[in-house]
Amino acid sequence: PRVHEVLVQKAGKKLGLPVIPSRMAMLTRPNHGRAACHYCGQCGRGCKTASAFSSSQTMVLPAMKTGKLNVICNAMARELLTGPDGKVTGVSYVDKPTRTEKQIRCRAVVVAASACESARLLLNSKSTRFPNGIANSSGMLGRNLTDTVGYGLGGQIPALENLPRHNCDGIGGMHVYVPWWLLDDKKKNFPRGYHIEIGGGFGMPQIGGFRGHEGYGAKLKEEVRRYYGSYVGFAGRGEMIPNEHTYCEIDPEKVDQWGIPVLRFHFRWSEHEINQAKHMHDTFNDLIVAMGGKPQPRASRREDGGISVGGSIIHEAGTVSMGNDPAKSVLNKYCQAHEVKNLFVADAAPFISNADKNVTLTIVANAWRTAEYLAEEMRKGNV
Repeated sequence: PRVHEVLVQKAGKKLGLPVIPSRMAMLTRPNHGRAACHYCGQCGRGCKTASAFSSSQTMVLPAMKTGKLNVICNAMARELLTGPDGKVTGVSYVDKPTRTEKQIRCRAVVVAASACESARLLLNSKSTRFPNGIANSSGMLGRNLTDTVGYGLGGQIPALENLPRHNCDGIGGMHVYVPWWLLDDKKKNFPRGYHIEIGGGFGMPQIGGFRGHEGYGAKLKEEVRRYYGSYVGFAGRGEMIPNEHTYCEIDPEKVDQWGIPVLRFHFRWSEHEINQAKHMHDTFNDLIVAMGGKPQPRASRREDGGISVGGSIIHEAGTVSMGNDPAKSVLNKYCQAHEVKNLFVADAAPFISNADKNVTLTIVANAWRTAEYLAEEMRKGNV
């Protein structure tokens, strides 16, 4: 752990919070031609050595090397085409460079455009059999939309002032984090929970990084050097419970540049999420004080009224939910449409809730399971 993370661990111990090594989906040893992380700290720019997980490097490129994958670039899917029996027969898409419509035929189709775009594609795929969108007799397409609950608070820690300068990058991102620790607490005023992400250290100085320090010349420089690296930040990421007021639908008037109708969003936090964000604030405040610091509320475009703006954490899930009852869900437990047996959805859209963990690796695991089921159904001739 970095210096500020050691102080967080000590504060966590005082307060009874578990501060453990974080899981970052980065290689510590070479694997299948991907090098181990060499601590360059440029994860946000894309990992040149593919040490950090990304679908493009870890999945798409290896699949292309098999010679069994054909990638069509600059294609904007417009709608799924269906035959008289209701099954998907192909995909209509816009070729962006020529702005012309093209079609590709299929035996089966797996939609994985992200939760909202997958719902948009299905809602726009209308026919006589499915006037409200393909596989949408339940009316659940676009419903159950969720995003991660977010709240952040920072503080200045005097113990970190004037530290000797050193490279504290290490493996990208946080080296420790706090998992949800009140699973058995029945007294709290919200369901489920959240985890805590931790920021701090000697990040690359940038414009706006020292706002609040006034002066000019030598005095200003002295202030900046003194406080550089002495700030910590805590970000809570929590579970949202689906509600009837939060969903997406096709906008009856607006289209994108390709002439495809876009989504219109309705979003509302319930008291569950609002109370959860208040709990985050109190916890972060206690952590900063336990570190000997002073909490400093931060201005964030992501937040409004003490909680994140819906969609700003970009962990959208739901919209094409799975379930056992076709009247209340769009997909079965294998992410196969109840009404269209050769249609599958394999992103976060099938999720019926949005746990505090980031959704990516759960998407991967679920997609793997769906792929195995589809392969077996195709082998049996059911698809």
